[in-house]
Amino acid sequence: MGKTEQKETFEAFTKSFFYGSRSDLSFKFMSDLSEDEAASFLQNLFKDVVEAIDTGDMNILKQRMISGQVAGYRDQKNFDYEEGPFHKLNGPLSDLKLSLLTSSGHFVENDDPKPLGVENMTQAEAELRVMDFIREEPFLSEIPFDTDASRLCIRHGGYDIRAAKKDPNVSFPFGALKELKEEKLFSDLTTNAYSFVGACSQKRLMKKSLPGWVEKMKEQNVDAMVLVPV
Repeated sequence: MGKTEQKETFEAFTKSFFYGSRSDLSFKFMSDLSEDEAASFLQNLFKDVVEAIDTGDMNILKQRMISGQVAGYRDQKNFDYEEGPFHKLNGPLSDLKLSLLTSSGHFVENDDPKPLGVENMTQAEAELRVMDFIREEPFLSEIPFDTDASRLCIRHGGYDIRAAKKDPNVSFPFGALKELKEEKLFSDLTTNAYSFVGACSQKRLMKKSLPGWVEKMKEQNVDAMVLVPV
């Protein structure tokens, strides 16, 4: 008799979305759910799919995804900080010069940061090597605010970039900031916006990278930063 093929457990199935055989960064939160929670999420998601088909209301699927992500991520303590370097604005917003810093992984074409020394790394490879990214010091990409959106590239092994690839403003709202400047909500923008891959060594980020980034911003007389985590 041949070997009996071992069946995949439900736990293994849910964890396979977290950089596993079914890697899908939109569903990796399922690996943090209990089996009962994961089963309930999937059952309700299937019901919502049928409901959305019948009614044409896709918002119920969006809300189901959000509720699942909240349940999966709510108890994570990895990045809890008791203190934060936040200060009150030093004047009315209309008088301030702003800049943008995101952890979204954007960069301008032909200015690839070449992560881990790899030229033209694909998104798929970034996902496979996310643990290598987490051990590395982040690289800060400078992105002129006058860059055409069609020249923006994105690579990040820690989240699903599909929406941000279609519209950079999903996680890199440089277009929105330019519009708000035209509406005179604030006084001015720096020449460049900034982005890095947030899946990086937090220790190196806090102790080595950030001090230099702060000095760069001070040299441009920035009054406040718009910070966008992903």
